Amino acid sequence: MLMSLDGKINSGSSDELDVDRDWCNIPHIKEGLHQYYEIEQTTDCYSLNTGRVMAKVGANERPFGDKWGVSFIAVDNLPHLNEHGVEYYARISERFFVVTNNPSHPAHALCEKFDNIVMLPYSGKLSLADMLEMLYEKGVERLTVQSGGTLNGAFLRENLFDFVNIVVAPVLVGGKDTPSIIDGQAITSPLQLSLIRPLRLLEANTLEDSYIQLKYEVIK
Repeated sequence: MLMSLDGKINSGSSDELDVDRDWCNIPHIKEGLHQYYEIEQTTDCYSLNTGRVMAKVGANERPFGDKWGVSFIAVDNLPHLNEHGVEYYARISERFFVVTNNPSHPAHALCEKFDNIVMLPYSGKLSLADMLEMLYEKGVERLTVQSGGTLNGAFLRENLFDFVNIVVAPVLVGGKDTPSIIDGQAITSPLQLSLIRPLRLLEANTLEDSYIQLKYEVIK
């Protein structure tokens, strides 16, 4: 994940704002931003995100491109991805997994056109542990979660993170409603302190232009 020093993963609270679009235009931040994307390319071959984030970064309008050598996983119920967005990820992905409880999701109709679309339907509330089991049965043994703070928070509370790999940009964003790296359900009682996950630092790298990279193991 890419975050500000105060843990923010967006430029503000509006969906019109986006780190990928905004920070590349801000002096003293844009100069070192490329390092995050270079590191991103060395992570796992399976990348999980939400349909909301995928739509927010422009998948529903973005021109089709060549394959990236990565398989993408979308958790998308509303749906946030339209037919163009699904086709965009089908074209750039080795395999494109769509996790949804929406029987009308546009990905269903595109399965005949793209044999690399893998539907993972479910009903009711999504169990992240069950989702990981379904992905494992499809050959996904390890994945990188690059979603928003709410889904990150759900992974945290269910104790499903093994490692944290963060690039910290030299910027303070602020704003109590600005998404953070971990949002979602807050702890409200001392009885819930066991939900806090301690970390063990594995590596700290000083990058160029005041960026840093931190790698942690989550202590189970």
